[in-house]
Order: sequence, then C-alpha cells, then structure tokens
Amino acid sequence: MKRKIAIFDSTLRDGAQAEGISFSLKDKIKIVAKLDNIGVAYIEAGNPGSNKKDADFFAHLKQNPGDRPKHAKLVAFGSTRRKGVKPEDDKNIQNLLDAGTETVCVFGKASRFQVTEILKTDCAENLEMIRDTVNFLRARGLGVIFDAEHFFDGYKEDPAYAMECLSAAGAADCLVLCDTKGGAFPDEIYDTVKKVVSVFKTPVGIHCHNDCGMAVANSVMAAKAGAAHIQGTFTGFGERCGNTNLSAVIPNLQLKRSYRCIPENNMVNLRETALTISEIANVSLDDRSPYVGASAFAHKGGMHIDGVQKRPESFEHIEPSLVGNDRRLLISEVAGRSTVLSAIQRVSPDITRDAPETENVIAQLKALENEGYQFEAAESSFDLRIRKLLGKYSPKFQLENFKTIGESAGAGEHSAQAMIKVIVDGKAEITAAEGNGPVNALDRALRKALEIFYPQLGDVHLTDYKVRVLDGQGATAAKVRVLIESTDGVRQWTTVGVSHDIIEASWIALVDSIEYKLIRDGEMA
Repeated sequence: MKRKIAIFDSTLRDGAQAEGISFSLKDKIKIVAKLDNIGVAYIEAGNPGSNKKDADFFAHLKQNPGDRPKHAKLVAFGSTRRKGVKPEDDKNIQNLLDAGTETVCVFGKASRFQVTEILKTDCAENLEMIRDTVNFLRARGLGVIFDAEHFFDGYKEDPAYAMECLSAAGAADCLVLCDTKGGAFPDEIYDTVKKVVSVFKTPVGIHCHNDCGMAVANSVMAAKAGAAHIQGTFTGFGERCGNTNLSAVIPNLQLKRSYRCIPENNMVNLRETALTISEIANVSLDDRSPYVGASAFAHKGGMHIDGVQKRPESFEHIEPSLVGNDRRLLISEVAGRSTVLSAIQRVSPDITRDAPETENVIAQLKALENEGYQFEAAESSFDLRIRKLLGKYSPKFQLENFKTIGESAGAGEHSAQAMIKVIVDGKAEITAAEGNGPVNALDRALRKALEIFYPQLGDVHLTDYKVRVLDGQGATAAKVRVLIESTDGVRQWTTVGVSHDIIEASWIALVDSIEYKLIRDGEMA
C-alpha cells in the first residue's frame, strides 16, 4: 500500500516571485487547469493581500466558477495577523476571507532571530499572532495550512521555541516546515522532520528552496522521515535559486519509492505539463531537467547508444514513456554508425548498415560538423539533410530574394524591416514585416508570406534563439552557429544554420524550421 503525499503547487505564488516571471489572468487560468489535470492536491493561486493582480484573480474565480479547479483545492496565501492588531481588524486576514477559497495557507515566523530582528516584536507576541490567526480562520470553517517560515534555521537557534511556534498553530490541518533560505542539508532535514513527526499528531509538510541545489533531495528525505505534504513549483522556479521542483519530486517518490503523489494514470502527462507551464511562463524548460527535460533520456556516446539499443536499462534509470518523455539517440561524430542508420531508417526504412547511402550520410555528417554544424541539438535539420541526400526532399517553397533594413539603437520595438519574395507552385508572394531586429523581422515576413499558402504556419512561433561564435579569433568576421527552437503548440523542434553572416545563418535555420513543419504535417495527414 503506497503512502499518500499531498502535493501542494505554488507556481502561481512562489513561482511568480522568480526573476523574469509574470503571469497574466489568462496565464493563471491555463496553469490552474494544467495542475488540476495532472492531479496535485493543492494549487496555491496567490496572495490576495499583497497585490491587486492576485486579488483580481481570486475575484475572477468567484465570478467564473468554471475556471476553478475540478479536483485540486484552491488555496489563498497570506501572513499571520500583524502585531497589535486583532485578526478581525487585520486587512490581510480579511483579504484571505474575501478570496473565497476553502483552504488558506498562512505563514508565521518560527525563528527567534526573525521575530526580534525582522518583525521587531517579542517572541510571546509572535506565538499569539500565530495562534490567533489559525484559530480565527478555523473558526470560520476554512482549512488552514500553516507555513512555519525559517523553521530549520529557527530550530538550530532554539529548538524549544521553534516547536512552540508549531504548537501555537496546533489547530491547523497541516504544519509545514520551511527551509526558507534553502541552506539545510538532507540529513538535517531528515532528523528534524522525524523529531517533529514524533511530537505532533497533525500532518507535517515540507517547503524547501534550492539555494544549495538540494531542494528535491531535502523534500525526498522529509517524506522518508514522515512528511505527508510537499510544497514546491512544478518546474522549480521561484525566488533566488528556485523552489523544490515538483516534476522531479513526484516521479522520484512515486516511481522509485512507495508513495502516491498523483493518480497513476497521470504520470505519463508529466513532461507535457512541465513544457506547457514553462511555455506559459515564457521560460524554456531546461533540457537537463530530470525526467522531463529533452536531454533526460538523450544518449550521445557510441558505447552508451549501443548499450541502450540492446538493453535500455543499461543506461536509463526508468522507461522514458512512464513520464511522457522519449529516448533520443543524438547525431554527432561520436555517435556511431548504428545511430546514424537509425536516423536514416526513419526516412527510408529499407537502407541497410553497409549501403552506400549510409556511407554518404556519415561522410556528409562529418563534413558538416567540421564546418561548425551541430546536429545533436538540431535533429530536425539533420532529418532534412538525410532527405536531401536520399533524394526524398521536395522544397515546399522557393526563395526569390529577401532584404533586411536595420535601424539605429533605440529605435523601439520595431527596429528593423524585412522584405521577402517567395514562390510556391509557381505563384509569387511579396511581403514585408517589421520586427525587433533583422532576424525577427525576417521570421515574421517569411511566415506572413507562406501563411497564404500554408495556413497552419499561423500556429508556429519561435521559443528560443541561440547564437554561438565558433571562432573567437575571427572577431566580427567569425563563423557563427544559430540554433532556433520552434513550436506549433503540440510539437517542438530545433534547427541549425552556420555561416560567417549571422543573418544568413539565421535564415538557414528559419527555412529548415518551416520546411520541417510542413513535411511532418504532410506525413501525418
């Protein structure tokens, strides 16, 4: 029998405090739906007392119940009452009540240092602030989760007082121990959580930050010590170095240990959920993210690839499909013949290992990588190269010419223009577009022209653009490699271009991106 862990997602509150993250009302609605579908127990949707945007979101959910989660409990976040103010007179407490959620999460200090030096009050008053707030909210029928802020630092300073803070919140439904500065180690977490669990009958939770890179490990150790509630953000972003990454904690506990975090059938949606939330946040999901990253099950070395093809478990700790991910055998000069053959056979299954076409593709691969191409991160471009070499490529459009015009610095959002002429099935289309720089203008102009012939390109947009100088000694005449990541809302693919001219390199990658989309759409039709 698997022990249940309540997953508490704070992407919309703690995650929104990350540098560069800002969610619109529509963004929040989409994220709530995704988190609800994956099966987390709680969705912390914001602090209605801290900013108008969060207050407006809770007001929207009250007026539009269809946008509320169907399964998860929606949570409003706030602090204990202020010193010297009764709960019923505290504006922030009133905001929690007005949020209209069945459950609230309130935080209070659990460290003498924090109480005296930051709150500027005495330790006895802090205990009353915690007790009054929790009891006040419970008396009004709300579920209360108490976040003991700075608990682990407070426990090191004065264990008795830290435990008193938990006792003051004894009426809460869950006592969450917070490693607020992210400085605790796994053994400390385990020992402290085990002690708290042995003292309190109330369920104990954990809230970790990642300042030492151990938030996931600390959360796993807390579960081992008896914690029944884990807080974090789905892709790990948050203040400073971020919060516990739930997309790693959930499979670690559910697939590797005897815990149940989300419904079993939902585990296959883990990667897709992480990708969607990252895209909504306008943050690229780290390729090296455990379980859900593009590189999580990517193999490059020839010996690794050989082993995986014979027995996947030789180099993979789980089957990728369990979390909705895929195995990737990377194309490079060290990949080996079998890897290249696998890529060839995806295009032309009848070609054999020793066929002259295989030799030709391998030779071309080495020549292109010698020029600066790197296909391990741009498999879509390599797919197109194979099609061309095998005579299985028919261009979807022909470029007649293009021209870009750049403005001086400070020209604003539309600092460049591009004009382009393309031909599709003998029909010419001339189009112009503005953009934030010449590459953006060229991308817009190309898709604008081609959407007349291929309307499905309206769903395509770039999610990442990287430029690397390949020869620093060449200064401004150096060769550059451009990687472009694209999506149509369902699939993601990456293409590459190399040239001494950054515009030309970008153009090569852009064309590959569009061509790959159109070819794959044709094959799936």
